[in-house]
Amino acid sequence: MTTKAKTLALINQRKPRHALSSELYSDADVYEQDLEQIWHKEWIFAGHSFEIPKAGEYLTLQIGKYPVLVVRDAKGDVRAFHNACRHRGSRICSQAQGKVAKLVCPYHRWTYDLDGKLLFAANMGENFKTDDHGLEPVHCEVVNSYIYVCVAPEAPDFEAFRAEVAPFIEPHNLDNCKVAFESNLVEKGNWKLVFENNRECYHCDGAHPELLNSFMENLAVAGVGGAESAELVAYWDRCEAAGLPSRLVMDPNGYHRMTRIPLFKDAVSYTMNGKPAVNGRLDNTDEENIGALLYFRYPSTWNHFLGDHALSFRILPLGAGETLVTTKWLVPASAEEGKDYDLDNLTKVWLATNDQDRQLVEETFRGVSSPSYIPGPFSDLAENGVCQFVDWYCATMQKKLAD
Repeated sequence: MTTKAKTLALINQRKPRHALSSELYSDADVYEQDLEQIWHKEWIFAGHSFEIPKAGEYLTLQIGKYPVLVVRDAKGDVRAFHNACRHRGSRICSQAQGKVAKLVCPYHRWTYDLDGKLLFAANMGENFKTDDHGLEPVHCEVVNSYIYVCVAPEAPDFEAFRAEVAPFIEPHNLDNCKVAFESNLVEKGNWKLVFENNRECYHCDGAHPELLNSFMENLAVAGVGGAESAELVAYWDRCEAAGLPSRLVMDPNGYHRMTRIPLFKDAVSYTMNGKPAVNGRLDNTDEENIGALLYFRYPSTWNHFLGDHALSFRILPLGAGETLVTTKWLVPASAEEGKDYDLDNLTKVWLATNDQDRQLVEETFRGVSSPSYIPGPFSDLAENGVCQFVDWYCATMQKKLAD
């Protein structure tokens, strides 16, 4: 049986509204198909355009088997390339971020312009043509500072997503932001468990005391239907009157969701006391309490936008049982640490929450890897979000594995 057929058979065995089987979380062949069918074919969140504001500034990431380089070229455009020299394959840029005048391979000094064109290759003979050996491009799109890349030869449509997400992000002025702090956490668990954990707060009461000072899950906006209370509708009306799109938007194929939710009681930010972490406003409205805009895009990112700052989260699979979770705290570009915000106050809630989630994911991965594990049912009340993610994963893989 091929790895494709094996993975498809395992997915077809899943009971509706139940968790996945052990093999779908831990099997090496399934992981290879996850990379091949999803991570190597879909749009993946790479980083923010304001992280590379000047020509020659770059960032790198590893998408499954593909090292990728994202760089600002001399014309000011954001470009992406396979981070492999066209000579003998060495990675050209090995740091997570940096700045260069030219892209120079450290192995044999082949030198590329910021647009990927090969400029110089020593001792290659008179018949060698530099025009034939430029860097291989990677599909790249930018929407309100979010850089998405796709390593597939042909990328899926991006414009439908852009049209839906841009109005939600636009009022938060992310193009005029900076990263106040970045956290990189390696979780010893499968990437699907990481996203499942994000898609429900059934666990929050027992696991996230810091977060629950401000966050309040609203099951009506989990992305899977549910009754909208009069209070929620009134909150949406108030935010939308101020120019902030708020009502739930869900991709019919399940890839993304945007919605705004109120926070707990009088909280306006993710801090221990619920008060703003940053002086001034991130958005361009005068509305005092705008709650939190939540948006996810499978398979690689979820995000929170508040009145004073925003958080972007990115996950990248490192192996069947290992996932990199990168969190970035975004503040206005003009904000000064120690004057406009205290870094500990800004980051305390989500540093604690991320580490608590890491422990939950790791303990779950140990459990689902046991031969005794039997997939259990999802709660009809509290786990519709995680069920939506698992349904999306199964439907996406069934479609692609059957091709």
